[in-house]
Amino acid sequence: MVPGLVAVALGLTLGAGGGLWAVSAPRAAAMVDDVLGTSSAVPAEPVERIGSQSRAFGERASLLPNPVEVPLGMLPTEQPPSIVALPPGLTAADVAAGLLSNEIPESGSGTLSVVAGTDPGPGTGTVRTVRVEVEEGLEVDGPAFAATVMATLNDPRGWGADGSLSFARTDGAAELRVVLASPSTVDDLCAPLRTGGEVSCGRNGHAVLNLRRWVLATAELAQDKVMYRQYLVNHEVGHLLGHGHERCGGAGQLAPLMQQQSYKAAPCIPNAWPFP
Repeated sequence: MVPGLVAVALGLTLGAGGGLWAVSAPRAAAMVDDVLGTSSAVPAEPVERIGSQSRAFGERASLLPNPVEVPLGMLPTEQPPSIVALPPGLTAADVAAGLLSNEIPESGSGTLSVVAGTDPGPGTGTVRTVRVEVEEGLEVDGPAFAATVMATLNDPRGWGADGSLSFARTDGAAELRVVLASPSTVDDLCAPLRTGGEVSCGRNGHAVLNLRRWVLATAELAQDKVMYRQYLVNHEVGHLLGHGHERCGGAGQLAPLMQQQSYKAAPCIPNAWPFP
């Protein structure tokens, strides 16, 4: 085969200077006919060198904006998430429960402040209204404490587990009051029960929670204060609902909620719920 034939068949041929040239399809066909001796008259067409920039491309390129250098410092950067420092000695769970400090004053102002706001709760069954109060002067976030109380009372494992009862928070007149107070004030509110500055009580329509226990929990639950706080709310409100104390049923069994677990749960296993 004539070497030039391959190039012509592909629509390509070598120019006089050895460069590669592009030939239009009809022109290529005519060149093949010439080689084979079957040429017919075909109008000559212009030939363009491959690799030369086309005018159209040059025109398009001229329309593109020139690149602009932007100093590195002006480029947008992703900001790191803000980090909020926790109060000394507290965990995120402590703060969520309303604590702003782990300090425990033995006595406070003796004045109770109602936490403003309402929470309708799930509204199932008989709805019992609850008012949340905090002794003035304590380093406590009232709304956070109130949210913890209501989340505990309306938990699916709580007193309304069967749908017959639910709790709604109000800052007005209420059937039940949940109070967080200093040890000395707890003793006053719980008298004649002897709480000794250490434990809490539920009587006369109010569940009085001892700040000492809210901060420290107990030796058994020092590593799970969330569970102890849930127990404390449910246990003391349980008294207001008419439930008395119960005893551990035996070693290794789940403690009944109304067992006095603030003293100890052993030999039972600690439990925070009436219907776990």
